[in-house]
Amino acid sequence: MPHRVYLPEPSDAELLKELLGEVHAYLPLLDRGEMRRFLKGLKLEVEEELGELRNASGEEEQLLERVRRESDYGRLFQIHEELNRIEMERFLSFYSVTALHENCTSYRDALADRALQLVMEEMGTPPPVPFALISMGSDGREEQTLITDQDYLIVYGDDGGEEADAWFRQYSEILVGRLAEIGFKKCTGGIMPCNDNWRGSLSQWQRRLLGIVRYETEDYGKNLMDLIVLSDARFVAGDGELAGILVTRIRSLLQDYFMALWGMAKAATEMRLALGFLKRFWTEGSGEHKGCFNLKLLAWAPLVMNVRILAINQGIPATSTVRRIELLEREHSFSAESARGLIEAYRTLTKHRILLQVKVIKGIQDDAYYLNPYSLPADERERIRQALLMIEDLQKTIHTNFSIV
Repeated sequence: MPHRVYLPEPSDAELLKELLGEVHAYLPLLDRGEMRRFLKGLKLEVEEELGELRNASGEEEQLLERVRRESDYGRLFQIHEELNRIEMERFLSFYSVTALHENCTSYRDALADRALQLVMEEMGTPPPVPFALISMGSDGREEQTLITDQDYLIVYGDDGGEEADAWFRQYSEILVGRLAEIGFKKCTGGIMPCNDNWRGSLSQWQRRLLGIVRYETEDYGKNLMDLIVLSDARFVAGDGELAGILVTRIRSLLQDYFMALWGMAKAATEMRLALGFLKRFWTEGSGEHKGCFNLKLLAWAPLVMNVRILAINQGIPATSTVRRIELLEREHSFSAESARGLIEAYRTLTKHRILLQVKVIKGIQDDAYYLNPYSLPADERERIRQALLMIEDLQKTIHTNFSIV
């Protein structure tokens, strides 16, 4: 990628080294009494923050234990809300995007798994064949945040025939409703197993996937969107072996059918960024969002999308954006500097996406997408602008690598 004069945020190890260096340089300036008071105050502050983390983790574990036993959907919703509250408060204390992703993904997997079990009990008859729930989107990438919706598919074994098709049709319809009851909003794009396109036996899925990568249907845009969604598929609950077969099949088809991947790459490199004249921020010139830009569509999504393209092309199985970048660096697709810059770009943009969600949850604003960059401190505003420049360079790299004209 072209070189830019860009100093990304230091890593955790570098921050620790810098802090220890400052303490080491400061201590000789103090007498023994002052030194003891300083170190004692530092110790108390660290212990206080560690205590907050332990308390939050303990609360979360107790709530997860309740999830595993709870059979009332209303109470599961309340537990979900409480888990979200804990994560929001922890995030506002430490601003750790990584921790929030890990924790939100973990407890949502537990809630989805519990819903699967409870709906099976509702059905009254056991499933005729093994099956699995697979997530996509942010959940598939293990990048859940404070606001979530359903992005799931169901795959089941091949030996059930029409009886299995009918059973899973009914099961999926109930499951989608129950997930909505416990706080998983229905997907506005219809990516839910109650829809026929997102449910099927393994052989039905294999035929469907071939049709998608060969662009056999007339709706090119839908084919492309389905490919993008499926490329982040991840096993959540049920039969892990069955899910593994389907996920592996999705990955291999995307590599085998280059034109399908090329179509995704073209779409990724053509995604607009919130950059305008002289690489300054582009913002809405009028209307409700005057002075703002859509952080998701014009910054965060292009980064996720373009990293995904390179990861699929290199056969990298990870779905997490940060992990994909790390493995692409290991494969020498990125220099260490570029990888570090892209990871910092992802965390910066995601942090602000989460902060927008917090404002919606707290009732401060109605929209979780539009950000006014000029409402931020100058250094934070510059970090976002540098993130956009990193994404622009990434788009140029993919444009060249895939010979897109």
